[in-house]
Amino acid sequence: MINQVYRLVAPGMIEVACTQPDLTKDVLLRPLYLSICKADQRYYLGNRSKEALKAKLPMALIHECVAKVISDPTGHFTPGEIVVPVPNTPTEDDDVIAENYRTSSHFCSSGYDGFFRDYVDISQDRLVKVPGEIDLKVASFTELISVAVHAVTRFERFSHKRKNVIGIWGDGNVGYITALIIKALYPDTKLYIFGTVYEKLGYFAFADKTFHVEHVPAGLRVDHAFECVGGEASRPAIAQIIDHINPEGSIGLMGVSENFIGINTRMVLEKGLVLFGSSRSGVKDFERTLQILHDNPNIPSYLENIVGDVVTVRTIEDIHKAFKLDIARNFGKTVIKWEK
Repeated sequence: MINQVYRLVAPGMIEVACTQPDLTKDVLLRPLYLSICKADQRYYLGNRSKEALKAKLPMALIHECVAKVISDPTGHFTPGEIVVPVPNTPTEDDDVIAENYRTSSHFCSSGYDGFFRDYVDISQDRLVKVPGEIDLKVASFTELISVAVHAVTRFERFSHKRKNVIGIWGDGNVGYITALIIKALYPDTKLYIFGTVYEKLGYFAFADKTFHVEHVPAGLRVDHAFECVGGEASRPAIAQIIDHINPEGSIGLMGVSENFIGINTRMVLEKGLVLFGSSRSGVKDFERTLQILHDNPNIPSYLENIVGDVVTVRTIEDIHKAFKLDIARNFGKTVIKWEK
């Protein structure tokens, strides 16, 4: 069978390539809904270095997807089942380093074709079944939710037992999703949100308190914190966290920046802080994510609040329309209904 793959060949330019899926050993999927990530936008707009663009392109974008099983020669899945594909593919075993941190792993839409294809052929061990009660538009960005779950899992590993107050810096999608996960797993912990846009802070109705970063009380303290800001704004966010965190607290760094970010190491040492990075996720994180969503039906309901435009895509022109709508969005997720 011939499969059409929609590859970004240069910033803002998408062309169709034809490939031959492996139907003898891989599961064949039909993407149903896809979600645009900021990383996809950086490639689409050319907001990566020339070296990175040269090394990565051409490739199909999108690593957030929910799909229907068409066929499975392994017998693990039946046709019609709804699954989320894990975009990370490890190429070697390692009993110490997680699959998403191995330099040898392949990641869809980062040097390897993402899910902008008519059909996706993928190994059965890269698929996780979606509980039937979860809306497919929300399921389309399971990958992003799993990134937050992965960060919280690492937080459980590195943080001490006192968790009276947890602060999240960042009022965007990553901050919102991380806050939902924290509130579900630590219902007795006070959750404080710190952001820059009052309108966006209004979405965090489930938090105990919200603060504009320019109006944080001097005496406010948190036991642990997550930085979900990214870009150049990471520097003042991390600085403010260090000012307001209690000694021996942990700081989860989740925001991506293209440039170096200065950190007040004197106070990191003086307070004995733990700073840990977190990026991407693996199969175990996807499994835990879908279990959390199943066990906490209020979370998918809150996540429906950040589903913005739902764009039906049948042509390359429709793809450009979806990306342009997403560029104009400062909060929420642009979801693509794939009807090609």
